[in-house]
Parts: sequence; structure tokens; C-alpha cells
Amino acid sequence: MKSANHTGVSGFLLLGLSEDPEVQPILFGLFLSVYLFTVLGNLLIIPAVISDSHLHTPMYFFLSNLSFVDISFTSTTVPKMLVNIQTENRAISYTGCLTQVYFFMVFICMDNLLLTVMAYDRFVAICHPLYYTVIMSPRLCGLLILLSFFISIVNALVQSLMVLHLSFCTDLEIPHFFCELAQILKLACSDTLINNILLCLATSLLGVVPLSGIIFSYIRIVSSILRIPSTGGRYKAFSTCGSHLSVVSLFYGTSVGVYLSSAATLSSRRRAVASVMYTVITPMMNPLIYSLRNRDMKGALRKLISAVPFCF
Repeated sequence: MKSANHTGVSGFLLLGLSEDPEVQPILFGLFLSVYLFTVLGNLLIIPAVISDSHLHTPMYFFLSNLSFVDISFTSTTVPKMLVNIQTENRAISYTGCLTQVYFFMVFICMDNLLLTVMAYDRFVAICHPLYYTVIMSPRLCGLLILLSFFISIVNALVQSLMVLHLSFCTDLEIPHFFCELAQILKLACSDTLINNILLCLATSLLGVVPLSGIIFSYIRIVSSILRIPSTGGRYKAFSTCGSHLSVVSLFYGTSVGVYLSSAATLSSRRRAVASVMYTVITPMMNPLIYSLRNRDMKGALRKLISAVPFCF
């Protein structure tokens, strides 16, 4: 295959989830519905937290940031996919593809780090309740958010800039519905050893380390809960972290599932279908999990929704 320097590459082709014309309207309707539900659900959480003084705590502060990240995460990939289906044009420009890679990596890393920060918050609340307000001060909460954004931005920037040094072959078809870094590296004709090392290193540090922190936090949390003498006390303590544990299980469960499915099969199309779980379904489920399992959040959402008609 002939290679071309990146400056000569006008763009890539996103093959999507299916090439069957009869399936495209179904995919468009399904993904549009899921996207609108995701945006609306997460948008409701942010003003609900802001408007209710009872929710002005570190846990809900982190939750509102998670909702913002989930909206941004989904908006990085789904709108472009919907446009491609509607216009029957699978092309994406070189600049647009790298931009999508950058923001996708920023928000998936931010999602990961936020879940870790929220696990730490639950750890302090349950294992060190007397020192909770001292440890989880507004200053520390703000610093944790800023640090998470900084790490996510630096990682995404390094990974994206390294792609600029690659040259690509004439085959520029990406068997995915968005520009995934691993798929782009497979299209390169130049040596991608450094890129692959950086990608593996980032996955290990920003994936395995946060997950290990979450597991450690919950081991300590469970240990503390089991020492509570009353059944009611144990239930109350566990209910405060039940929603977060559900979201963590969904996010990491689907992510690991995609990794294992891609390792077990050579089909890139199957990997694309599997990745829908953590790129589209998980952000949609987060507001459902937190609103259905949390009384305070349900109450704040009721107040917010009931107040809307009086604003007109």
C-alpha cells in the first residue's frame, strides 16, 4: 500500500456499526433517542444539585461534574454518527478525526478519574465520618476536579500530538462509528511502536490504578460497614454508596467486556458494537441510577420539574 504524509490525508471513512441500508433508519432513531435521553437526564441533575441546598455536599458536587462529563463524552461521538447516517456520508476530515480522538480521550479519562474521586469521598464518609467535613473541604473538592481535568487534558494532548508524526496508507477506512486511537494507529504505515507504548502506559496508569483505588476503597468501606452493630445502620451506610457502586460496575464492566471481546475476536466491527455499551449506554444509565436509587436526588428532581411551569 502507498503511504501518504498526514498533511496529504484529507480525511477518513467511518464505516459505522452496519453497512446495511435497511438498518440505518433503525440505528438513527435508536441512537437519537438514547442521545436525547442522555443529555436531558444529565442536564436535569446539574440544576437539581445547584437549586437544592441539601445537595450542596461533596458527593453531589462530584455527581454534577460527572453529569457534565457524560454529556460531553456522548456528544463527542454520537452527533457525528447521526449526521453520517442522515447524510449517507461516512467521511470525517483529518482535523475532525484528531479532534474527536482528543476530546474522547479527555472525557473518558475524566469519567474514570471522577469515579475514583467519588469512591474516595464515600471512603472518607463511611470510614472517617467525624473528619469528613474537615477532609472533604470545598478547597480539596475543587482541587480534585482540577487535577482530574489536568491529567485528562495532558494525556489526551500527548496521545493526539503523537498521531501528527504518523504517515498513513491509502486504506483510510475505520471500522468504527467514531475515531478511536487504536483503530487509527492500525491504519498508519509508519512505525507506531512509541504510540502503542504510550497508549498501553496510559491505559495502565489511568485505568488500572484508579480501578485499584476504587477496589481498595470499597474493601475498606465494606469492612467498616460490617462492624456496624445494627442492621439498619449497615443498610443506611451501604445505601449512601449503592448508586456509585452500580455506576462503577456498569462503567468498568462494559469497558472490560469490550477489551475481552476485542481480544477474543479479530472482528473490528464486533468491537465497535461492543463499545456502544460504555460510550453510549453507560452515560444514559448514570442519571437513571442516581435518580431511582437516591431519595434526595428524586426529591430535588421533583422540585425542579414542578417549578418549571411557573417560570413561563
